[in-house]
Amino acid sequence: MAQPPVLLKDTKLLDVKLGQLPTWLAMRDFTPGGIAGALRRGYDRYYNKYINVKKGGLGGISMVLAGYVVVSYIWSYSHLKHDRHRKYH
Repeated sequence: MAQPPVLLKDTKLLDVKLGQLPTWLAMRDFTPGGIAGALRRGYDRYYNKYINVKKGGLGGISMVLAGYVVVSYIWSYSHLKHDRHRKYH
């Protein structure tokens, strides 16, 4: 028996075709509550996949640390860019 078609609103981002992307984005909830809910779901998904496991490793925590390093570099890039061209002599 064939599966019933999935509504565009319930489709995951990776399953959305390029032509459907503007319509899919228009259906998202961009209110503060919707964004907070999406962040919470993402955190819960990450926690249950990498941290809350029986045999944990360094994978989950190292991803958090790598993300912190990348974000802190992006935040300080404008300062680092100006120091790159200075001569110290």
